[in-house]
Amino acid sequence: MKRTKPKASRYGKLLPLTDLACLLVLLIFLVSFPKDLFKSPTSYVIEGSKGELLSAAIASDGQWRFPASDSLPDKFKQCIIAFEDKRFYNHAGVDVLAFGRAIRQNLKAKTVVSGGSTISMQVIRLSRHKKRTVFQKIVEMVMAVRLELSYSKDEILNLYASNAPFGSNVVGLDAASWRYFGREPKTLSWGEMATLAVLPNSPSLVHPGKNSIRLIKKRNDLLDKLVILNILDRASAQLAKLEQIPGKPLPLPNKAPHLLNRFKTEQVALKVESNRIRSTLNAELQERVANILRRHQNRYRANDINNIAALVLDVKNGTVLSYAGNIYEPGDPELQSHVDMIRAPRSPGSTLKPLLYANMLNDGFILPKTLVADIPTQIAGYAPQNYDLGYDGAIPADKALSRSLNIPAVRMLQQYKYQRFYDKLKQMGIGTLSNPADHYGLSLILGGSEVTMWDLAKVYMGMARTLNHFNDYRGRYNPHDYDAPIYTTKKRDTRFDQHQSQITSVVDHAAIWNTFNAMEEVMRPGEEGLWEQFTSSRRLAWKTGTSFGFRDGWAIGVTPNHVICVWVGNADGEGRPGLTGIDVAAPVLFDIVKQLPNGKWFTAPANTFKRIIICKESGYKAGQYCTDKVEQLNSPAGNKTTICPYHKLIHLDKTGSYRATDQCESIVNMMHRSWFVLPPTMEFYYKIKNSSYKDLPPFLPGCEGDELDKGMEMIYPKNNAVVYIPIELDGSRGKVVFSGTHRVAKTKVFWHLDQEFIAATENYHQLAISPPPGDHVLTLVDELGERLVLRFRVLDRDRKKTIQ
Repeated sequence: MKRTKPKASRYGKLLPLTDLACLLVLLIFLVSFPKDLFKSPTSYVIEGSKGELLSAAIASDGQWRFPASDSLPDKFKQCIIAFEDKRFYNHAGVDVLAFGRAIRQNLKAKTVVSGGSTISMQVIRLSRHKKRTVFQKIVEMVMAVRLELSYSKDEILNLYASNAPFGSNVVGLDAASWRYFGREPKTLSWGEMATLAVLPNSPSLVHPGKNSIRLIKKRNDLLDKLVILNILDRASAQLAKLEQIPGKPLPLPNKAPHLLNRFKTEQVALKVESNRIRSTLNAELQERVANILRRHQNRYRANDINNIAALVLDVKNGTVLSYAGNIYEPGDPELQSHVDMIRAPRSPGSTLKPLLYANMLNDGFILPKTLVADIPTQIAGYAPQNYDLGYDGAIPADKALSRSLNIPAVRMLQQYKYQRFYDKLKQMGIGTLSNPADHYGLSLILGGSEVTMWDLAKVYMGMARTLNHFNDYRGRYNPHDYDAPIYTTKKRDTRFDQHQSQITSVVDHAAIWNTFNAMEEVMRPGEEGLWEQFTSSRRLAWKTGTSFGFRDGWAIGVTPNHVICVWVGNADGEGRPGLTGIDVAAPVLFDIVKQLPNGKWFTAPANTFKRIIICKESGYKAGQYCTDKVEQLNSPAGNKTTICPYHKLIHLDKTGSYRATDQCESIVNMMHRSWFVLPPTMEFYYKIKNSSYKDLPPFLPGCEGDELDKGMEMIYPKNNAVVYIPIELDGSRGKVVFSGTHRVAKTKVFWHLDQEFIAATENYHQLAISPPPGDHVLTLVDELGERLVLRFRVLDRDRKKTIQ
């Protein structure tokens, strides 16, 4: 009998399919969980050094969504768990009891009144942005379990708090706390935290003047629940219920808008995804500095000076304490207050003069008291002038710096060579010298280049750090001292390594010490009747600067602890009368310095000094004819400076009244004296301000001096100069004033142009003439027969251009 094969049951056929489906679900469960749950753009946020919110920018999708914070206040944890998921710590992503309760409630109400979603499920829903369907609910349940396997409970709460909607365009607890209560979450009360905890469930409840009763009820119900759970006592809950609910969202703090914009720009350039930083800024100081800038700007606006910026650095840590890139008035576009003047290249005025002084000390070109010529100067058509249009004849280098005299600075740069100074500026960290040195020439020292506040403050901070580290590093140098300041609390490795230390630096300790001493002697505004109290209570090395055309006013101050840089002007480059460093920037500088703690002054780098005997009158190394000598502490390179060129041995007759030579006086009867003798032009101006200066005695009648005794010198023009004849307003040809000087008073000087006599002068040797275009020879002859000959070329200005 043929046996029939039994038929397989339909359940047997379905079993392999079920297994396959389960395997597929398991595979999806294990593999498909996204690495980054939330990819929505976040706001850029800058915090102060203690975590205070300084500034934030709305995210690119128009939402106030802060990057996730590292911690969550316990109050919010307790509130959100009590309101949304009371068994949060006891389930693995899905609360079966809550889900069953939700199904019963929905069936009874014949509509959806409860979803039964846990916080973990809500995190998944917020990350996926899918419509609410039964299928999506199942997916959320599966992924919630997967989420629990990948994250801790606290991490899940943090994800929820950072991405939950809180009404309007506010996402996340941090943003909500600031938008609705104006404070960071950890400072919120129970009533305020309960209010925020109920919002993600119904974010539309927050509308000024609307839904306030419903919002209050939901908050109060949550407070009652906290009492039942013994989280909050009844009295505290009653007090919390009396608190006001939020109304219109508050504006976020905006205390560092320009640093925020810089942070955004740099993060994008570096392709860094982190949108939140803990900065090094002192929030209180940042606000005080902003108020100081605002107060001064309100006064300066009467003169159409619209913009002010300030930067305060911590010397010890190399960090930024205050970053005020401008006053900030976005509602007035004409002010251009969005421009970050800390990063904007501007003419530095005289603020580079201390750097030239320091480098000349460091390289052995000058000593602090070396006399520098301050006389009418013209170099290849470039004729610098002092601010007061006067001349001192000769002035010690440190005094020339403290008084910010332009002519001595230019002559010092001519001696040092502008190419060498250009290279030193780059080495010290000035990064805006984009043209070759010849492009700037000697104007480099008077603001002929461009620098940023950031670079300028960095250089002075580097000098201060170098001096501070003298004892720490036993006289050696840390190559990191001139590193750029940092504004984030993320530490960089600047530890001192003995193997990386340097024996030399850009500028040595002694040169920096002497430079800061000279800067401390700058004429303070207190000497003009202002801020007298400051001058007696604080030590500050400082310098002002004013750019050509009164476009930029600078002031920079240095102490062992801080560097303060201030800029005042107009972002569009418009110059204004009175816009000078001393008048508009220095007052701001001193007001900021008053906000900083007073500390000790720099410690002298004693072991690095070299004792040099100098001539007290000239400031040069003492020569054999110097009579008044003093010992001075200088840079080691000071030994390379020249011997005093101004003290000379002169020979007098037996009365001591006349100079004599062996042609007219017996050597036995001669008296020999050391005499301080400046060149004629320097002498002419020097003795006006120095009454103690003694003129050389005249020669005994019948005696003749040698070439070293020339008493006549041309002030303007110099030999081989190019002279331009001005055009008068009526279009006629004008005249140029030629001037000279003679060492002997009341001596007559006879002027000859191209061998033709034109005039004679006495005492004041000046003559206005109008030579025709071309090459000329000017000859001056005094009544003793001394001759001075110079050649010059005359060019006419374009008359039409001048008249227009």
